[in-house]
Amino acid sequence: MQIFSCPFCGPRPEYEFHFGGDLGNHRPEGADVSPEVWAQYLHFRNNPKGIAQEIWLHMTCGEIFAMQRDTVSMAAEPGQPLIPEETRP
Repeated sequence: MQIFSCPFCGPRPEYEFHFGGDLGNHRPEGADVSPEVWAQYLHFRNNPKGIAQEIWLHMTCGEIFAMQRDTVSMAAEPGQPLIPEETRP
């Protein structure tokens, strides 16, 4: 079992987390988005060999955060909050 580190709860087992996608894959905006742009956003991923920047959800606390993970060795850096602590409600 792999251990991921939530920036809010600390190290936890992998099954408590849900993959949210590539960091920086922004949703297209506007009413005139073409089907090709939607397909690119929904179905095509970077899938790099090596270091990947990803978004994860810790289902236990409900927080979303960014994590850097090596897709070859499966080593994961501690997660980083997406919103700085001083701006959180």
